[in-house]
Amino acid sequence: MLKQPKTKEQGFTIIEVLIVLAIAGLIMLIVFLAVPALQRNSRNTQRRSDASHLSGLINENVTNNNGTPPTAFGSGAGKVDLTSENFAIMAKPSTITAQGAGTTWTAPGSPATDTAYVYSNVLCNNNNPQTGGGSRSIVVVFYIEPGTILQCVGN
Repeated sequence: MLKQPKTKEQGFTIIEVLIVLAIAGLIMLIVFLAVPALQRNSRNTQRRSDASHLSGLINENVTNNNGTPPTAFGSGAGKVDLTSENFAIMAKPSTITAQGAGTTWTAPGSPATDTAYVYSNVLCNNNNPQTGGGSRSIVVVFYIEPGTILQCVGN
């Protein structure tokens, strides 16, 4: 009588399943660690864009008013009207802190990543605000995440 050969069982062993689950777990871990950094970088890029846009608006206002910097934001004489502008992340500043020539530059109080601070008579040198700007120099100072890194844009 002929013996029939044993048929090989179809399926995966426990070791194979565990290896696949471990690899999938590592991929998920890498994705969950990378996504917050990508989102933070995107928000910081938007903040820089908003600050550049705000700096351009203010510089246009200075040019249109014979070199006189604006005194505040809103409508009316001596103000920059931002009511029709779209700022994705930064809050629209309500006041301009004007620093006279020769005064010491001081950073804004508590860091807020959703607010831009505008200073006159200050220069922006390698993202570092410095005193000594002329009457037409306007600098927009803002913080990027993680909330303690000071940045500036200006002319």
